[in-house]
Amino acid sequence: MSHVTPTPVRTQWIDLAPGFAGYLALPPAGRGPGLVLWQEIFGVNAHIRAVAEQYALDGFVVLAPDCFWRQAPRVDLGYEGEDRQRAIALMQAYGAEPALADIAAALAALRARPEVGGARVGTFGYCMGGRLAYLAAATAGVDAAVAYYGGGIHGQLERAAAIACPVQFHYAGHDDHIPPAAIESVRAAMAGKPAEVHVYADAHHGFNCWARASYHAPSAALAHGRTLAFLAQHLL
Repeated sequence: MSHVTPTPVRTQWIDLAPGFAGYLALPPAGRGPGLVLWQEIFGVNAHIRAVAEQYALDGFVVLAPDCFWRQAPRVDLGYEGEDRQRAIALMQAYGAEPALADIAAALAALRARPEVGGARVGTFGYCMGGRLAYLAAATAGVDAAVAYYGGGIHGQLERAAAIACPVQFHYAGHDDHIPPAAIESVRAAMAGKPAEVHVYADAHHGFNCWARASYHAPSAALAHGRTLAFLAQHLL
């Protein structure tokens, strides 16, 4: 007779501001440094929730804000067909001012959690969420930031001057959305700052997501290891 062991990670949805919620994953110890996890355009879906739990197992208090709460609260989308088209439309309607407001509110809510208790706070994200992590580094006083294939970062390089914390960037070598020239522009903008830029030669956009056709396990494992080493250095 087999037994299913319950996960040592506790999760719940919490309110961050009126109407604005986030998915919170607590580490086995119950407390630790904070991490805000920014979603892709597909919402706080099964993959993002699982990533939150993955990093909670690594010892972090992880909060994944529901960025599209104004348009479609708790939207949970797949990666193809109509779901993809809806995700693109939601992303296109998500303006700069709401994004910056969400960054400030989410960081404030996480810092106020007793489980964080004055510990350091970082941020990370994927695709659209990578851009939000970069913006959080520029605007929200985080202690570290990690951006996975952050779409549009190369269009907001004027923000780089305001970044003082360590930042780690992960890019795919084959990305229809982020050409090599864009990666090099990010590298140049971050020169002289505590920044790392990693390019995964055999990977495509979305390589970290095991639910996507572009998932590339060797690159995802290497990037995860680098991310944990980076966060351990700067947050733990």
